[in-house]
Amino acid sequence: MDPHPENSTASAAAPADMHSRGHAAEHVDVVVVGAGLSGVGAAYRLQTERPGTSFVVLEAREDLGGTWDLFRYPGVRSDSDMYTLGYSFRPWSDSKSLADGAEILSYIRETAQEFGLDERIQYSSKVVAADFDTTTSRWTLTVEDPRTGDRRTLTCTFLYSCAGYYDYDQPHAPAFDGAEDFAGTVVHPQFWPETLDYAGKRVVVIGSGATAVTLVPSMLKGDSAAERVTMLQRTPTWISAVPGRDKKAEKLQAALPAGLAHAAIRVKNIAFSTAFYQFCQRRPQQARKLLTQATTKILGDPELVAEHFTPSYDPWDQRLCAVPSADLFRAIKNGRADVVTDRIERFTREGIELASGRVLEADVIVTATGLKLLAFGGIDPHVDGRRVELSEQFVWNGAMVTGVPNFAVCIGYTNASWTLRADLSHRLVCKVLGWMERRGHAAVVPKPDADLTPQPLLGLAAGYVQRSIGAFPRQGDRAPWRVRQEYVLDSITTLRTNLARTLIPVTPVAPRASEQLTPVDVSQ
Repeated sequence: MDPHPENSTASAAAPADMHSRGHAAEHVDVVVVGAGLSGVGAAYRLQTERPGTSFVVLEAREDLGGTWDLFRYPGVRSDSDMYTLGYSFRPWSDSKSLADGAEILSYIRETAQEFGLDERIQYSSKVVAADFDTTTSRWTLTVEDPRTGDRRTLTCTFLYSCAGYYDYDQPHAPAFDGAEDFAGTVVHPQFWPETLDYAGKRVVVIGSGATAVTLVPSMLKGDSAAERVTMLQRTPTWISAVPGRDKKAEKLQAALPAGLAHAAIRVKNIAFSTAFYQFCQRRPQQARKLLTQATTKILGDPELVAEHFTPSYDPWDQRLCAVPSADLFRAIKNGRADVVTDRIERFTREGIELASGRVLEADVIVTATGLKLLAFGGIDPHVDGRRVELSEQFVWNGAMVTGVPNFAVCIGYTNASWTLRADLSHRLVCKVLGWMERRGHAAVVPKPDADLTPQPLLGLAAGYVQRSIGAFPRQGDRAPWRVRQEYVLDSITTLRTNLARTLIPVTPVAPRASEQLTPVDVSQ
């Protein structure tokens, strides 16, 4: 990496490769893809732990925030507590544990501004092609402005994707028979219209995941409240009521200095979430009983809970939905919302006809049918001009990928706050960069020391995972090739990884004399 402080910003980076038109292509040591929660965190770690490293953050949208800038549906909020979803280096000071989307977006924006990270972001910059040249140990990126279609070239030594694994352009949107017959309005939460008027109207929300359980109570609040909201689910989801405010956090914040209070709250919440996850995994029947009893206590109707809130799968086989202050359950109990468990036969002019023959009348239908997964923000990595088949690769330490030199991805936890693993990955990337510099390695790639037994990258049984996970790299059956869902263990071991054991230097091929030259095989 570039050791010179004068190259610590993207604008000061020395030019390197040339455009085909003859203009100098910008070159930086590291390109971070995505200016959401993860990308801003990665920029902070690079800036503080690698002060001599030049880098930029490429963001396809016109503003930072990622998920929290994209989703604008009513009530959008975190489903992880902000003391662990927030950055360890910038304490979350509010006692509100599950924050609204707008609050999270402000938090990300303020963090970027406070540390000068916003100056590193290049907006309207979508990576549409990425090729690593083993002869120069550089990535050549084709970057497109989505607004105009204009393209430019950018080169870097190390590429780090912090774009998450959701498809921002296309949600999961199953086709419904008769959809064209419906006389009302159909919307998907991923593309929520700012002008949508649902005040006094009948709304049906299709889905039972985090988005649906957020929308139902939120659409019943304020002057724009709907007349009635029905959550239509094919099968139940495990849903747990959680406190809207963390009273223990408030006490710690009142008694301790801000930094110490933040650390103590994080430890408390990490310990609780880890213990509860392990309890669900090891004692599933007891976990089922605990959750159903808690929901029954709130709703006061065992039959309602048995029919609509008792899934066939065990808790945490899919991600658990959290509802702050039991808002969903309270909306159902007071009669303004209801839940229906049935299959959709077809849309009609009046609403939705169910398999049971019942018709749900609606003025607005919200298809909260889920998201699509997209590997690494759609980056399709090539090495020496050849496409790397990601589904045949393995993930190393939850970050780097076999077959792709000088490349890392940010993959958060599914059973805890995304940011916990994200920050470990940021710090691991910084460690790898320092190790490469000390060893004089221009390029490295992970390589197993023995055969691995492939397993899916994400272990959740959720439909959105199962639909797309086959296109992702896999995890192995042992460390450092396991993508564990155990933050405490990862926090102890990830940054102590023996890099020399499983990261190997890439031997460059001879300069290409023709298109038929066979590139180096870095996947073996």
